[in-house]
Amino acid sequence: MSSNRQRLAARRRNKPEGSLEHGEPLFVAVAQVRRPHGLRGEALASPLTDFPERLQAEARFYLGEDHRPVTIKSRREHNQGLLLAFVELPTREDLEYIRNEVLYARVEDAPPLEEDEYYHHQLIGLEVWAESERLGTLADILVTGANDVYVVRPEEGKDILLPATSEVILTIDLDKKRMDVKLLPGLIE
Repeated sequence: MSSNRQRLAARRRNKPEGSLEHGEPLFVAVAQVRRPHGLRGEALASPLTDFPERLQAEARFYLGEDHRPVTIKSRREHNQGLLLAFVELPTREDLEYIRNEVLYARVEDAPPLEEDEYYHHQLIGLEVWAESERLGTLADILVTGANDVYVVRPEEGKDILLPATSEVILTIDLDKKRMDVKLLPGLIE
């Protein structure tokens, strides 16, 4: 096993634990490094963020599940995504070891959102209520072409799928960890 592979394996075994005080993640995914591209130490990457402009030269991110710090050396557009070069991974051979790894940013470095906009990690875990009835907990968010779909997991029974539209989602209160919804006909069997 090469020294790079040994270091990566050791980092995976010693994966850092931890979360923010309120159960939020420390890191959020911003891109997936797909594969090396060309001979100049660049990797093809697919943005996983609504803010791809933050993937700029000199920006610091964290690579893989072990969150190894990396600094972007250069960035350029490519018809299939972005071509990124990293200061710490200057050669094509270095990039072979990070094929399909996820590039993360610290949650505290996330760009601020407009009023009534939320990051997905802020919504997961909210209690969902319809009038005075607790429906369950927001367990997942499905990203579709038209609008997101919230997956509400009740204590018993099947998951409830709610479209993330203003007609259905009435209020979101992060402090109270509560989402109030209006059940339109046909949303629950």
